[in-house]
Amino acid sequence: MAIARRLRVDPVACDAFGHCAELLPELIRLDEWGYPVIDDTPIPPRLVELAETAVRACPRKALSLHRVGQSSSRNLVARATDR
Repeated sequence: MAIARRLRVDPVACDAFGHCAELLPELIRLDEWGYPVIDDTPIPPRLVELAETAVRACPRKALSLHRVGQSSSRNLVARATDR
């Protein structure tokens, strides 16, 4: 059984580059200032690999991937310092 996951964005770290929305338009859209608005539903299994890529590609490391029901302090996909 697959683990349900969700994307989260750290609004303080985000500089609105928009790479995440380019990589994962199925779950991320940009607001009028270019900041990501993330679909809060669990990520469909077919998009998990793309979500992991978007997290790793974020130049400000503002995206993270979490298990559903997990606190924001423990993420599944490492940010830049853990690569």
